[in-house]
Amino acid sequence: MLATQDVCDFEVPEEDLRTPGEKLIADAKALSFLQLLFAKRAAEFAATEEYEEWGATTPIDWIRIHCHLTGPQAANYVAAGEHFDELPNTVVAMAEGKVGFGHLVVMARTSNALALSPTAKVFDEQRLLAKALDNTVGKFHHICRHLRHAADPKGYVANEADLVENRSLRISTDEDSGAVFLSGVFDSESGAVIRTVLEPLARRSGADDERRMADALVDVAWHHLDNGLVPQNGSQRTHLQVTTSLETLKALDGAPAAELEFSLPISAKAVERLACDCSITRILLNSDSMVIDVGRAKRVISGPARKALNARDQHCVWPGCDRPASWTSGHHLKHWIHGGTTDLPNLALLCYRHHWMVHEGNWQILRGDGGRMMTIPPTVTFGPSPRGPD
Repeated sequence: MLATQDVCDFEVPEEDLRTPGEKLIADAKALSFLQLLFAKRAAEFAATEEYEEWGATTPIDWIRIHCHLTGPQAANYVAAGEHFDELPNTVVAMAEGKVGFGHLVVMARTSNALALSPTAKVFDEQRLLAKALDNTVGKFHHICRHLRHAADPKGYVANEADLVENRSLRISTDEDSGAVFLSGVFDSESGAVIRTVLEPLARRSGADDERRMADALVDVAWHHLDNGLVPQNGSQRTHLQVTTSLETLKALDGAPAAELEFSLPISAKAVERLACDCSITRILLNSDSMVIDVGRAKRVISGPARKALNARDQHCVWPGCDRPASWTSGHHLKHWIHGGTTDLPNLALLCYRHHWMVHEGNWQILRGDGGRMMTIPPTVTFGPSPRGPD
């Protein structure tokens, strides 16, 4: 048992007296030593042909696979390690915790770019290190981009042209879950254009997070599709083709999923939403799936009805949403497949996100007294919480 004096004389370890922020700073400094060591060894490894013995295509590819990094991360370590001798002051500053690994990478890549330029001035590490000490990694990268342009404007333009020529967008589908994956590489200008279009749409929906950005991208695509803005050969308006049975449209038990062009089969709920405001073409098949009759395409909500709906609602009627009419679909408060009419009192404008919430998200939207719209969240949920009202 400790006496009072013993307790008073007992010293708490210094580490326990530090704030969480102070501990993180100390951890970052320790991490910097490991990153410097890893970068040096990565560069040494890249200078050998050991990766070929493992069947790897490049040293960076080997590092990516066996050190559990992304390709860019592996490339950054190699680039930093290869420039240690040219950046001694930056390496020391990083070891002392004055700059981070990101600063070192930007410095190394700037040094490499200027070395390849026939017109660039001699690389001045001390001048750039002073900038690195006073700026975040992002701002320092910005400063170095300006330096590279000033030193070699023709090379800068050539690099931009190369990025434009090599921009890409890959769309793939997970055959199991049906999820669609998008991955792309764009030049700076194209990336800025994409963000300029999507971010205001995302902010209008609430917090500017990845889910909102995804919603914004879908909104833009639907807007172009619904308004015939997507180029297509011939006079036929661009359309999304869904093939479904009547049983699926009615969501009867045992009915198969519907076929969606360019994607995997979709649910009856998705078909119900798409059928709210679309053109329907009746195609009858015999038992051998041979077409025996094709009817004329008919718009569920006719041109005059849609004009009247736009004039009345003007925008998405979900409380708090102001997506304009051109960014919405006509929604049947009682779906036409269940006997609902296409009369104006049974119609409402909903943007893509809120239309999805009513059908697949199991929210309800009702017209109350005086025409005011009311929303009711799902009453019973299992698993993850339902998507919020936005």
